[in-house]
Amino acid sequence: MPDPLSPAELRALDRAHVWHPYGPMPGRQEPLVVESASGVRLRLAEPAHGQHELVDGMSSWWSAVHGYNHPVLNEAARGQLDRMSHVMFGGLTHEPAVRLATRLVEITPEPLRHVFLADSGSVSVEVAVKMCLQYWRSAGRPAKQRLLTWRGGYHGDTWQPMSVCDPEGGMHELWSGSLPRQVFADAPPDGFDAEPDDAYARHLRELVAAHADELAAVIVEPVVQGAGGMRFHSPAYLRVLREACDANDVLLVFDEIATGFGRTGQLFAAGHAGVSPDVMCVGKALTGGYLTLAATLCTSRVAEGISSGDVPVLAHGPTFMGNPLAAAVACASVDLLLGQDWELEVKRIGTGLRQGLAEAAGLPGVRDVRVLGAIGVVQLDHDVDMEAATRAAVREGVWLRPFRDLVYTMPPYVTGDDDVARICRAVCAAAKEG
Repeated sequence: MPDPLSPAELRALDRAHVWHPYGPMPGRQEPLVVESASGVRLRLAEPAHGQHELVDGMSSWWSAVHGYNHPVLNEAARGQLDRMSHVMFGGLTHEPAVRLATRLVEITPEPLRHVFLADSGSVSVEVAVKMCLQYWRSAGRPAKQRLLTWRGGYHGDTWQPMSVCDPEGGMHELWSGSLPRQVFADAPPDGFDAEPDDAYARHLRELVAAHADELAAVIVEPVVQGAGGMRFHSPAYLRVLREACDANDVLLVFDEIATGFGRTGQLFAAGHAGVSPDVMCVGKALTGGYLTLAATLCTSRVAEGISSGDVPVLAHGPTFMGNPLAAAVACASVDLLLGQDWELEVKRIGTGLRQGLAEAAGLPGVRDVRVLGAIGVVQLDHDVDMEAATRAAVREGVWLRPFRDLVYTMPPYVTGDDDVARICRAVCAAAKEG
């Protein structure tokens, strides 16, 4: 083993060679060096603003729902490593992937029956789009190749997902002239508990009907629009979309990558509306943040439609598809979640967030404070000063990652009440200084 690098050496090499998400090269901000992680705490290689440890208010971009270094997930990984870490999925299969696919079918809404295992959330959306396009091609209707979504959404950073992110003011506006041209509805009205707006529901129905001949699918994030703005909307609009898609022969895709596995208070956000999509994408919390893995589920109608076409295969096959190590950890993570009263834990965290973030509503520059499930959001009336906001949160002993005009938190479900309160203090401090 090489000698460990000092924090200063790591930062220098990082700056010289490592490109971080949504950042320039070289970076303009020095990242904190994490030495280890356990429970809900990140241990720093050297103190930052007087803190040696930070409570993670982000669940590592919403994935580490069980916290870090969890003994159950560690054991699942070690046990699978002793058998095999990887084997190609073409022409071969193995127990972890079969168990995981079966488990996902059991816990997702009916009638989702078939599972395509992908490398990441963005790839799972690529696969979902490919499924929908190929379904209609196989049905002899190749003109149905556009997608409809609503503004304010985010579905990933690869090509087709970028095309259904908000084209104005979104992270991928740069590529708007090159991406496939999709159909965009207005953003859904704000408010999970708000009364449905009849005019907006009519807008959705009319737009789907007007473009039905060219639409392969409607794709949305149900209930919570994540990286597009952390906006919550009424589940009623999901029912409107389901009815409109059924009436106009259009497939419906739910992107549950961020909302799945309990984050909104339902196991899947579709449960708030009592409807099921034709295709569903899951990821992030699937492995408890241990390894990258996602999945695209579809109904038998979609699978059989593709498989009965002139090209009777879904032509997609990542090298690490169905990775046994990731699948074994995912099985353990799903069982760990469902083996406890996760609903009570999410509700407890939501209660703590409501109490702790209430004071933010009176802060200068704060436009809105909202909580749903284990998601807390403070929206400002200006773009966040990332450096100042991050520094303020770290001084409180918390790791947050604000963006655009938002300071928000999605804590691990194992976060205790005292740490939830600490996270809230950090969000308020970041909102004050950001």
